[in-house]
Amino acid sequence: MNQLQKIIAAFAAALVLVPAVAGAVSLELPNNAALQVERSVPLGSLRLPMAPWQAEGLAVDRKEGAVRHEAWRLGGGGITTLQIMRPIREQLLESGFEVLLECRAANCGGFDFLRAIDVLPPPKMYVDLTGFRYLSARSADGNTGVTILVSRSEAAAFVQVSSVVPEDSVTQVLATAGGAALGGTQRMDVADQADAAQRGFAGDPRSSLAEVGRLVLDDLRFDSGAATLAAGPFATLEAVAEYLKADPNHRLALVGHTDGVGALENNVALSRRRAEAVKERLVARYGVDEAQLTAEGVGYLAPIASNATEAGREANRRVEAVVLTVR
Repeated sequence: MNQLQKIIAAFAAALVLVPAVAGAVSLELPNNAALQVERSVPLGSLRLPMAPWQAEGLAVDRKEGAVRHEAWRLGGGGITTLQIMRPIREQLLESGFEVLLECRAANCGGFDFLRAIDVLPPPKMYVDLTGFRYLSARSADGNTGVTILVSRSEAAAFVQVSSVVPEDSVTQVLATAGGAALGGTQRMDVADQADAAQRGFAGDPRSSLAEVGRLVLDDLRFDSGAATLAAGPFATLEAVAEYLKADPNHRLALVGHTDGVGALENNVALSRRRAEAVKERLVARYGVDEAQLTAEGVGYLAPIASNATEAGREANRRVEAVVLTVR
């Protein structure tokens, strides 16, 4: 058997979902988890972040070997990302893994962090850009690496499990559904979740940025189907400008969102153009340093209300300011 055949044979063995194989590390997910997509290569690389994103880039331990990515969907509302991540972390620690990095959203580095890691594309893997959790871990011998990305949408939670093992190893990292269901949770209906999302932005906008880390710019007005921002003035933009000018180390992402009508590609492009229009207004009219802002668009991938009603669609058509880093 030549080296390539050995690699393929070892990787094929790693795909067998049986927990009794020697060297297997079994990560049990809640019993309502359903595998959405699996991608594997017999020889590739996986980046294990060692620290949050910094201006000079992301510090990683890059492991080569048999690589596997899985995206799992957990139905039902009311489950927090921490309730999902904590038992996974405990299982890794019990299996002798060392946690290299554990962080949440802005603490990880926000958009810059997500760009630098391996993320399966939507809709199989959904990432709430302001509320995801991330963990990277390495086995005691340093040969096996695992990363966990947890997020949730309006109606479900999502878990991405990525792993790398030596190409000539029988070690496996297996994610299986069938663990105990997460207890102590309460289901929230769509209206309740939308209300909960908005409650974080009530009151003084600057307090929302400082304490909650995000602010819906709900007084902005755009032409229908276009990215032209009305003349204003807008109180939320004044608050954002004051927040940024108060400390040059503050950085914000302006994130455009749309309703669920139309093609994803078109909605992402429109939402990005609207975010860019807001950025341009903050720089040109309010004198904000452009280096403190980035503009992104996610289309309809992060709703805060149901797209089944006009009221919900209107709520979903928005631009949010998200705190990235405070250095």
